[in-house]
Amino acid sequence: MNPTNNQLLLLILFLITIKNSNSSYLVAGGSCIPEERAALLSFKKGITYDPGNNLASWHGEDCCRWRGIRCSSHSGHVLDLRLRNPNPSIGSAQGCEDLNALFGQISPSLLSLKHLQHMDLSMNCLDGPNSTLPEFLGSMHSLRYLNLSGIPFAGRIPPQLGKLSRLQYLDLGQNGLSEEMYSTDITWLTNLSLLQYISMSNVNLSGIADWPHTLNMIPSLRVVRLFGCELKSANQSLVHLNLTKLEMLDLSFNGFDHPIASCWFWKATNLKYINLQVNRLVGKFPQQLGNMTSLKVLDVSYNNLNKDLVMTGELNNLCSLEILDLTSMEIIGDMTMFIEGLSSQCARKKLLQLHLSHNNFTGALPNSMRKFTSLHTLDVSSNNLIGSIPPGIGNLTSLVSLDLSDNDISGHVPTEVMHLLSLASLDLSSNRLSGSIPAEIGVLTNLTSLVLSNNNFSGVIKEEHFAGLISLKDIDLSSNNLKVSMDSDWLPPFNLESALFASCQMGPLFASWLQWQHKIIKLDISSTGLMCKIPDWFWSTFSQATYLDMSQNQISGSLPAHLGDMAFEQLYLSSNQFTGPIPPFPRNITVLDISNNSFSGTLPSHLEAPQLQTLLMYSNRIGGNIPQSICKLQQLGDLDLSGNLLVGEIPQCSEISYTFLLLSNNMLSGKYPAFLQNCTGLQFLDLAWNKFFGSLPAWIGDFRNLQFLRLSHNSFSGSIPAGITNLLSLQYLDLSDNNISGVIPWHLSNLTGMTTKGFMPLSSVAEGPAGLGTVEVSGQFGEILLIFTKGRQLPYGGGLKYFVGIDLSRNSLTGEIPPDITSLDALINLNLSSNRLSGEIPNKIGALQSLESLDLSKNKLSGGIPSSLSTLAFLSYLNLSYNNLSGRIPSGRQLDTLSANDPSLMYIGNGGLCGPPLQKNCSRNDTFIHGYLHSSKQEFEPMTFYFGFGIGLAVGIWVVFCVLLFKKTWRIAYFRLFDKLYDRVYVFLVVSWSSLAREAAEE
Repeated sequence: MNPTNNQLLLLILFLITIKNSNSSYLVAGGSCIPEERAALLSFKKGITYDPGNNLASWHGEDCCRWRGIRCSSHSGHVLDLRLRNPNPSIGSAQGCEDLNALFGQISPSLLSLKHLQHMDLSMNCLDGPNSTLPEFLGSMHSLRYLNLSGIPFAGRIPPQLGKLSRLQYLDLGQNGLSEEMYSTDITWLTNLSLLQYISMSNVNLSGIADWPHTLNMIPSLRVVRLFGCELKSANQSLVHLNLTKLEMLDLSFNGFDHPIASCWFWKATNLKYINLQVNRLVGKFPQQLGNMTSLKVLDVSYNNLNKDLVMTGELNNLCSLEILDLTSMEIIGDMTMFIEGLSSQCARKKLLQLHLSHNNFTGALPNSMRKFTSLHTLDVSSNNLIGSIPPGIGNLTSLVSLDLSDNDISGHVPTEVMHLLSLASLDLSSNRLSGSIPAEIGVLTNLTSLVLSNNNFSGVIKEEHFAGLISLKDIDLSSNNLKVSMDSDWLPPFNLESALFASCQMGPLFASWLQWQHKIIKLDISSTGLMCKIPDWFWSTFSQATYLDMSQNQISGSLPAHLGDMAFEQLYLSSNQFTGPIPPFPRNITVLDISNNSFSGTLPSHLEAPQLQTLLMYSNRIGGNIPQSICKLQQLGDLDLSGNLLVGEIPQCSEISYTFLLLSNNMLSGKYPAFLQNCTGLQFLDLAWNKFFGSLPAWIGDFRNLQFLRLSHNSFSGSIPAGITNLLSLQYLDLSDNNISGVIPWHLSNLTGMTTKGFMPLSSVAEGPAGLGTVEVSGQFGEILLIFTKGRQLPYGGGLKYFVGIDLSRNSLTGEIPPDITSLDALINLNLSSNRLSGEIPNKIGALQSLESLDLSKNKLSGGIPSSLSTLAFLSYLNLSYNNLSGRIPSGRQLDTLSANDPSLMYIGNGGLCGPPLQKNCSRNDTFIHGYLHSSKQEFEPMTFYFGFGIGLAVGIWVVFCVLLFKKTWRIAYFRLFDKLYDRVYVFLVVSWSSLAREAAEE
């Protein structure tokens, strides 16, 4: 090309540039089309709230300069409307809660934008008539791009959208928390012949069975996102697959419940991304998977593909595979076989992420892992791996995240791990690793998270361990045998956000280096040997922390008066030596545990913690009344104030629904709290050792979830409500030491929670706030809850959740022991002593096969001791003293071992008993009576049958005899019948005998 031509070309380009610049200038200079400007202003009027000032620039004549608007540089028509919420937060089911969103309605004035090609209103709080997606959008025929995702529409998707024949991109996905949008027919999609992207995520499509056939009629599709649509199956048969351009398919969070190999999409060999997580797919991968050589991401996590090892032959051919996620699929197999089967030269080339956690892999992590040199993420946590960490893992120099937690890996941490200089997250927790933590770990300058908790590490952590960890944000060394010892003038190179050192040795003084960690959100220094007062810098340093655990130390002093101004959401200070008054609670607190200290004074009169869910203050010296302001804590579900000096009545808080309520060992008074009738979710109620009085309400049996009920050592009177047998979940009942009279209710067999079939371990944890795991509510077990069993009070800690018992002792109960009590075969403790019970011990008492302690002493029971008692293999305590029992005492291997010092004490006060271990021998008559009483009961049914049969036979014969004696006509008829029968029998015998004789003669 000569210079003249070059100059000509440059001139043409210059003129084109000038033309375009002039056109743009004309548009920008005021050539916004008035009709379209008016339409946009009408749309703005429909916006009722704009907290983010997204439309602040929508004024003046030139709409093309407004935010989110793009106009044609030639015609001036509005082409783009881009008002996506730039910083969305998740909306709630009750409405949007987003300070960046637009609020209002989508105006039909947008129909005037006849040239609009691109409209994005996503992640705003907009709607149409009746909160539905507006039908008029189907008349915007120029649209090529329509994104309405995250807008909380409700109701049916209008099929009018099928008129948008130029549409290439359609996103109607919901956030899953809004009111439900649905469709029962998506065949209108087939009119969108140019469609490349479709998303209806979290739209209810459960009524559509043939959805794959509809999609198959749109060959232009490249991306399909239908996660959370409640689709029932993906095993439809497609004779011919038209989706040859399909690259991305997301069908996660649906209800597929069939073999994975039967899914229709395995023929789509151009797929690059498949997401099937959280379905119920079963079976093994199909052979067609090996043909999907373009596949980059395969996520089938949280399914139940197969109990056997997933076949990896098909995976070996996936040369483009970058992410493989097989999390939580219940895979059983050898890890070495799996890794070596996957480590072909093709498959290992590009693999970036390998997720195998929460399966049942066994064996050791093989050294062949070193071949996956491109790997960024390796997660094999929560399996059954053994052996040591292979040194070859140091070859994975691209690793950013390594998670080997929750296995049975042993040995030392190999020094090769220190070669992983790109590592940002290292989790080796919950294994059996031992030895010291290498000081070389300090070279991992990119490490942000270090989790080594719940191992057998020992030794001292010094400054050199942390020397190079300049990026460290989260550290967890808890539950090891480590000592963390730094010089008092050491300045850490990091700014931690989470520091967990539980059960490490850090005391007796607070570590001074902590005062520089102002960004800490979560701090756990429980059980660290602290034996001092809290230093002055502590509360100011951690005033923004949301989680603090300093329990199980010997920290003294008082809490700061400004505690209520701090940001704590969970605060654990139990089992220390704190004294002084209780300051106001932090306003955002959800869990507060200051139990087992020496706090005194009264509870704060103004309890203002609207988010408080769990309040544990047991074993202190808190006195006075429970303030009425506790009723403001409407989120409170778990309250333990036991072991204090509280007096007065419990405030009647009708708005609170307790799950755990423990107020024992105080001086509280009043009648049975009426507000408890509203606590329908009550699981644990302990009011023992107080001064409550009055009768128990009939509605006490309405709590279907109640597992633990202890009302002992009060002054309750009246009878036991019959409805108490409706407590189907009850596993522990203690009404001892009251003034209760009347009979024990029948139908005890309804208490299925006390049977081996219906027993469920007592709930001891309650869910904490979202993201903060569980909150231990059973800290008082073993410290406050003393259970009277085996003749004495025994402390029960966490084992209480497995304790099943009934204690009605020391009352004034009368009547018999209900026989169906023997159906409660999970009972460990049964104490009915010190009452006025009469009748006999239930004969089937031996059916209580779990029984360890049985106390029926000091009653008026009579009869013999059932021999079935000798079959109780776990019985270790028996007391039948001071009754009116008689007969021989049964013997048995377990019975003979009880009360070794003086076994006769458990039978004393029963003058009619004889035989070992008593000195009184049984006479022959005693033996006969004892044998009769017990053998006759065991044979009661057959003896009754024979006795009744004999009487019936005799009576029948006498009736016939009397009738024949006094009724002449009957007597004549009887003898005639007898004569006829005699003649017939005689003839039959004579003929038969003659015939037999003749046959014998012929032979």
